[in-house]
Amino acid sequence: MSEAENRNYSVETDFPEKRDYEKELICIIKSGEPPHIIREKLQDYHENDIASVWEELTKEERIKLYQILGNDTVSEIFTYLGDEASIYLEELGLENAADILESMDADDAVDILDEMEDEKSDRLMQLMDEESRHDIGLIQSYEDDEIGSKMTTNFIVIKNGLAIPEAMKELVTQAADNDNISTIYVVDGAESFYGAIDLKDLIIARRYTALEDLITTSYPYVYAKETIDECIEDLKDYSEDSIPVLDNDKKILGVITAQDIVEVVDEEMGEDYARLAGLTAEEDLNEPLLESMKKRIPWLAVLLALGLIVSSVVGIFEQVVSQLTLVICFQSLILDMAGNAGTQSLAVTIRVLMDENLTGTQKLRLMFKEMRVGAVNGLMLGTLSLLFIGFYIALFKGRTLGFAFAVSGCIGFSLMVAMIISSFTGTVIPMFFHKIKIDPAVASGPLITTVNDLVAVVTYYGLTWLLLINVMHMTG
Repeated sequence: MSEAENRNYSVETDFPEKRDYEKELICIIKSGEPPHIIREKLQDYHENDIASVWEELTKEERIKLYQILGNDTVSEIFTYLGDEASIYLEELGLENAADILESMDADDAVDILDEMEDEKSDRLMQLMDEESRHDIGLIQSYEDDEIGSKMTTNFIVIKNGLAIPEAMKELVTQAADNDNISTIYVVDGAESFYGAIDLKDLIIARRYTALEDLITTSYPYVYAKETIDECIEDLKDYSEDSIPVLDNDKKILGVITAQDIVEVVDEEMGEDYARLAGLTAEEDLNEPLLESMKKRIPWLAVLLALGLIVSSVVGIFEQVVSQLTLVICFQSLILDMAGNAGTQSLAVTIRVLMDENLTGTQKLRLMFKEMRVGAVNGLMLGTLSLLFIGFYIALFKGRTLGFAFAVSGCIGFSLMVAMIISSFTGTVIPMFFHKIKIDPAVASGPLITTVNDLVAVVTYYGLTWLLLINVMHMTG
C-alpha cells in the first residue's frame, strides 16, 4: 500500500459504532414482559449502565424494578447513582430502604446517609442489623479529611499459621459476604496486621506449601487517623488493588481500594481547583444561595482589602498620570500579563510541591527556573510591545517617533520586569504556605493575581516616573 493510500485509509477509517446500552435498557424495562424475563435480560448489563437510565424511568417503573431485581442488585445500582441515590431511596419504605443500605458496602452506604436529613438517617440506622450499624458508625467516626472516612470494610482477613487448604476454606467462607478478594490480609495471634497474600499465589500454592512463604510482610498500609493530604501520595505510588487501613494498635479496620483512591484524588483535585478559584470548598449545582455565599465571601473580603491597597498605590502615582496621561491606556496590559505569568508559575509550583520529598535545593532551582522563564517570556513580549505600541502611538495618536518609542520602550521594559517579579511571587507564595503546613492551593489564583496587580502597578508607574518623567522629562 502506497503512502498516499495509507494516508487516505487512516483518514477515512472510523471506529465501529458502539451499542447504545441506554436505549436497549429502556426498551427492556418498558417492554411489559414478565418480571423473570426482564430480570434475566438485565443481568447481561452492568449496574452502572442501569443506573444511567434510572432518571428516565417513572417512579412506578423504578418501584417495579426494585421488586424484580432484588436488594443485592439494586444496592449495586445505587452505588452508581451518586448524590441522587438518597432521593431515590425515599421511594422505598423505611424497612426496604434499610435492607438496600445493608446490602451495600459500608462506605457507599455512608455516602448516601450523609446526603439525608439526620432524623431520616438515624431511623434507617436503627432498622439495620448490628454489623451494618457498626461498620457505618466506624466510618462516620472519622473526620472528612481523615483517610478512615474513605475506607470500606469489605475485605478478606485470615490468621497466620493456617495450612493452605484451611486458608482456602476461610477465603471461600468470607467471599460470600466480601467481594474484594484479590488481596487476602493476614493477622498474627494478637490480631495485628502481619502482611498480605495475592489471591493468585494462594490459588496455585501446593497443599504442603507453608502459608508464611506466600505472605508479603512489608505490604504497605496507612493509619485511619492520617489525613488524606498526608497519605495520598503514598496511596498513589503503590499499584495495589487495595491497601489496609489500621488503627493505632495495628488492627485492620478496613481497606482503601483502587476505586477509593481514584475518588479521593478526584476530590482533592476538585478542592484544589476550588481554592484556586478563591473558594473555601467545592460547590454543586443544587447548593443553596447562602451556602455558596459563605464559601465565596471570605476570600472576596481579603481580595477587596488587597484591591483597596492596589487602588491606593495607583493614587500615589496620580502625579505621573497627570503629567503623562497616555500611559494609563496601557495599565491593563501590564496588569493582565503580570497576573497571567504569576498564575502559570503558581500552577507549576503547586503541582511540583505535591512531591513531599522535594529538597530545599530543588525548590530553589524551581524558583530560579520560573524567574528565567518569566524573564525570557517577558523579553520576547516586551520587545513585541515596544514595536507594536510604538507604531500605534505614532500612527494613531499623532506623536513623534521619538516620543512613541520612548513610551513603548518603557512599557516593554515594565512588562518584562513585572513578569519576572510575578513569576517569583507565583512560586514563593505557595512555597511559603507549604512551609507553614497550609495547603499551597490556598494561594489561590485571585490572591496571586491581586498581589501581582500591586507588583505591576508599582513597576509600571515607578519606571514611568523614573525613566520618562525624571530622566527624559517627558509630558503630554
